Amino acid sequence: MTASSASTSETGTASAPPAVLEVRDLSVHFRQGRGHPPLRAVDGVSFAVRAGETVGLVGESGSGKSTIGRAVLGLNPVTEGRISFAGDDITRAAPRVRRRLSSRLQVVFQDPYSSLNPARTIGQTLAEPLLVHEKSGRAETAERVAAMLRRVGMPADAADRYPGQFSGGQRQRIAIARALMLSPQLVICDEPVSALDLSIQAQVMNLLAELQDELALSYLFIAHDLPVVRHLSHRVLVLYRGQVLESGDAGAVYDRPAHPYTQALLAAAPEPDPAAQRARRASRAAAKAEPGPPSPTGCVFAHRCPQVADRCRTERPELRVLAPEPAPRAVACHLVDELP
Repeated sequence: MTASSASTSETGTASAPPAVLEVRDLSVHFRQGRGHPPLRAVDGVSFAVRAGETVGLVGESGSGKSTIGRAVLGLNPVTEGRISFAGDDITRAAPRVRRRLSSRLQVVFQDPYSSLNPARTIGQTLAEPLLVHEKSGRAETAERVAAMLRRVGMPADAADRYPGQFSGGQRQRIAIARALMLSPQLVICDEPVSALDLSIQAQVMNLLAELQDELALSYLFIAHDLPVVRHLSHRVLVLYRGQVLESGDAGAVYDRPAHPYTQALLAAAPEPDPAAQRARRASRAAAKAEPGPPSPTGCVFAHRCPQVADRCRTERPELRVLAPEPAPRAVACHLVDELP
């Protein structure tokens, strides 16, 4: 699947599918104790996920990508901004509203070993959402559990076994099955393959792509590895310290990264060919941190940027669209027109 071939712009067009999820000017701040300013985990992020689309959030640890996913799920309180799901404002939805939402908004977490209850059979785990939301009968529930297990590449008799009897890749398939039991519109995939071996990662990624095509799913896909995000995503947001530094068509961002941070992320990704890896890293200056924290008023990446100028340390760059571009792309960099 070449996800980037079906990209849509951030603003959309008259023929674009409707937005399943809209995030506008989202900020999430955390208190750090007396005498310390709040931690701006997410700082003014906007994007939309449309029907049948995958939007990838990529960045280093601490970039705010998982915090965004948790805010959409209602697990982190929103400081500012708005989150809409299927046209409804869910920014500060009450617990009862969140319970109803769970049939249409689901999540697959990173760790397949801790996301399943070891004391419950797989059948009991997968049946729970059906019993809670749909009051299905025992026979119908067992049939739907078996069908979903087969759909994710697991045998139907896995329903009678416990999580400890399965490998990490099998457990993640089961976690995906659980997320899909109620036919959700949107699935948040929070680092769903980072805990798996490389060969198993590819299998799970291919499964997610197949399920998206088959069930018309939308994904918010969160990862720290740009090549992994590019494989499944139509559009990508590159995050650093809670801000979007680059966004746009996944293929364009991967093949022609414009922001120095995106270039650094790509250069740090493993490359199977050692010679190609050395050449790629040598062609881009390594980002090295200056002493002290980033400027509170300038670009958040200025203290690490190899291209930094005085303006970068004092003025926050706006996220602006590059032109001309065959696919819409936006970059937050004062010097983007001068960079190689």
